[in-house]
Amino acid sequence: MTIRVIRGNPSPEELAAALAVVKARTATPAAEPAPEPTPDTWSDPSRIARTRLPHPGPSAWTRTYWP
Repeated sequence: MTIRVIRGNPSPEELAAALAVVKARTATPAAEPAPEPTPDTWSDPSRIARTRLPHPGPSAWTRTYWP
């Protein structure tokens, strides 16, 4: 791994501090991804339709709303 100073003139102490941070950062193992959140029950569509709706009849076209 090569590190270059692009701008400025860091003192040896500043450069050592920056390198210590970079070294500590690379030594830390990668964090595991967060687990997927479980959906709340209020957003579950099955709670709205707990019972099956009746089959449409001859006048079903007049009822276009969700009971």
